[in-house]
Amino acid sequence: MKQSRLMSLAESIANVAVGYGVAVLTQILIFPTFGLHTTLAQNLKMGAIFTIVSIARSFALRRVFEAIRMRKACSADLSALRSPERTTN
Repeated sequence: MKQSRLMSLAESIANVAVGYGVAVLTQILIFPTFGLHTTLAQNLKMGAIFTIVSIARSFALRRVFEAIRMRKACSADLSALRSPERTTN
């Protein structure tokens, strides 16, 4: 069964929210290990930047893969038109 647009939107929002939380939590836990000391506000801002970059990357990759899929579909259609099936008696 195909996912509804509303559920796709809900999944995307949940994915972004969880990703943001994971990014901020990871920064809070890992940065001090490398001698980086940031405030909560700085971590929230960096998390927002990383989230925006992640959304852009995800969108770009999705469009690239869709273009590849469409190119293959068009190529298969053209191949079918060029060499029609022959029936034997």
